[in-house]
Amino acid sequence: MKIKTNDIDIEEILFSGACFRCFKEEDGSITNILKDRVINLKQEGDFIYITSSNNDNLESVIIDYFDLNRDYNRINNELLKRDDSLNEIITSCKKYRILNQDSFEMCISYIISQNNNVKRISNSINKLCEKYGKKVIFNNKEYYLFPNYEDIKNISLIELRSFGIGFRDKYIKDFLEKYESLKDINSLRTIEALNELMSVKGIGLKVASCILLFGYKRLDVFPIDTWVKHYMSTHYNIKEDQKLIEKYAKEKYGEYSGLVIQYMFHSQRNL
Repeated sequence: MKIKTNDIDIEEILFSGACFRCFKEEDGSITNILKDRVINLKQEGDFIYITSSNNDNLESVIIDYFDLNRDYNRINNELLKRDDSLNEIITSCKKYRILNQDSFEMCISYIISQNNNVKRISNSINKLCEKYGKKVIFNNKEYYLFPNYEDIKNISLIELRSFGIGFRDKYIKDFLEKYESLKDINSLRTIEALNELMSVKGIGLKVASCILLFGYKRLDVFPIDTWVKHYMSTHYNIKEDQKLIEKYAKEKYGEYSGLVIQYMFHSQRNL
């Protein structure tokens, strides 16, 4: 199958730090593990060529995953009206998109991400999947899908520690114990959704924001890290203060704050 790219760069998107289970192949293609399938993607010119272990609704899955139905040109033009100083980073990030990933996987993954790096996060997630996920044979290799709640709801702290998760083990355990009682995030306003997620031990504002941005398609959150703080300090003379940055982003960028924050992060990370 091939899909027109709509001016995106899949490598730039997949290796931007928000996706923890993608692998570069020798032929330059990228293999990625989604919720219910393994896919291989190769970009050539204006098209992405896709093969998959599961071809059910493949085109719609890819379009949703890469957020291809959202009009980023319209959003970027609107953002430039609000703040023309964004022109440089919007231009540098014009092929970047927000990935739409599985919400349960994002909850676990971003709990693991705290004070961690992408390599260690990926290693821990892969170990968890190899033990509890469904095995898929694709292109003569073994892959493991991310386990669902039923697969790991009774996992022990000892097992979690064996995956190299460290102090985050108790946070995952608390999340799993509260999971069924959590309110439906999709039905909540963003501030309510943040508070609901932060009722779980170990989930603070940044982790909750990342979960909402990448797992629930909420572009109005503020996952602020040191890269973003540095950008705001350098370009807007705003002190490296979480609350000041949040206030500025909310007032200036509103419903697209999360996208702008990702542009800032992405542009600084790639300097």
